[in-house]
Amino acid sequence: MLKNAMNLQRLLFATLSVAGLFFADTVRGQEAARTWTNTQGKTVVAGFGGVEDGKVILKMANGQSVPVALDQLSAADQAFVKAQATAVPAPTASGAGQPSPGRIPVDKRVWPETVAVPTKSLDIAVVSESAPDRKYIYRSESFEFTSQAKLAGSVMKEVARTFEATKTLVSQLPWGVECKPPVGLERYQAALYETRADYVAAGGPENSGGVYMSGDKIFKIPFPSLGMEKRGQTYFKNDNYRADTLVHEITHQMMHDYLGYLPQWIIEGTAEYTEMLPYNAGSFRADGWKGAFKDYLGDRAKYGYDPEIGSLEKHMTMNREQWGAEANTSNLAMGKLYNRSLLLVFYFNHLDGDKKGTRFMKFFEAVYGEVLKERAFFADPRVKMLDGGRYSYPRELTPPDKDRETAPFKFLDILLDGRSYEDLAKEITEGYKSIGAKVSVN
Repeated sequence: MLKNAMNLQRLLFATLSVAGLFFADTVRGQEAARTWTNTQGKTVVAGFGGVEDGKVILKMANGQSVPVALDQLSAADQAFVKAQATAVPAPTASGAGQPSPGRIPVDKRVWPETVAVPTKSLDIAVVSESAPDRKYIYRSESFEFTSQAKLAGSVMKEVARTFEATKTLVSQLPWGVECKPPVGLERYQAALYETRADYVAAGGPENSGGVYMSGDKIFKIPFPSLGMEKRGQTYFKNDNYRADTLVHEITHQMMHDYLGYLPQWIIEGTAEYTEMLPYNAGSFRADGWKGAFKDYLGDRAKYGYDPEIGSLEKHMTMNREQWGAEANTSNLAMGKLYNRSLLLVFYFNHLDGDKKGTRFMKFFEAVYGEVLKERAFFADPRVKMLDGGRYSYPRELTPPDKDRETAPFKFLDILLDGRSYEDLAKEITEGYKSIGAKVSVN
């Protein structure tokens, strides 16, 4: 699959996956309304918005918050308020918000060699099959696949192989990404569409090969993009199928919890990196990054992409809107954005400082801290999920900081580590020169 032919697909995927991150609106204290009675027998219908400075916050239908002294409420209402306070368990009781046991410290992490998908991950379970509804549900260890056509176990195993292998790769790279399905799901979700027309009808962008919408938390992809073709009445895997673009997009899905805290260049650069690594039948050669990078540069040169980053500060601080606007100008401009992002991610992982990727790992560790806070927030039983991806929470809780203008750049200083962009640009040039590559950056 020609890489330049996939640029538009990737832009659409990235735009839609990130768009869902900031769609969720928040509603403070929007609990179910109830009737409140004061000590004089007067009543009002309002929601419970928590307690602040000893006063009960009543949420009125018009959105107004009205503080009322606890001792001005009826005995029944006082008992209700006290029950809410004592009934709430600690947010971390389920382990949410705590680092995983056995998490490897940054200074102990090493780059893996060969990363192979565990055999048990590919045990396929048939959940349900309905020909009239064109709905067939299958499960591997980490994914649930909803297909429009019945698939033989061997075919479904081949489909699941790339998904499970990519999850294994992302979790074993020293970035410390903890791959967990989005909140509320036991498994990652993938919807498989029999034809491109079915895929587009389900919301898939016209010129895309697959899309992960974080708002829906579903990876949507048509059969042709999975290398599946129909021969007679049976679907088979095409022997000439390449999974590289699919790996790129599954990487985004694995980082679902992280996307709101990452600059666009890291989102795309890490996915370009995993796509670049040699892959065959469920096994990645993670230690083959040197040769893979050389092949990447050679492949990109065929289509007019020079090894250049241009303005380092501009690329590293580019927000979502700026990225989309520049990518939309042409396929060449879009390809350059991906190329620059891979050059930066590769540098920070293999040429920067101790050449072990330590600064990059520390950056991801800081982002992981934000992910833990978010997981703890949604694990709190006082947080209620609403329609449309919105959620409500009491005033005393602090929601995740996902300001799209600031959150992705909160930890850039870890990568700069006291260096100016001008100084870092010089180090990048020298770093690439040390491996015989000429990269233009300023």
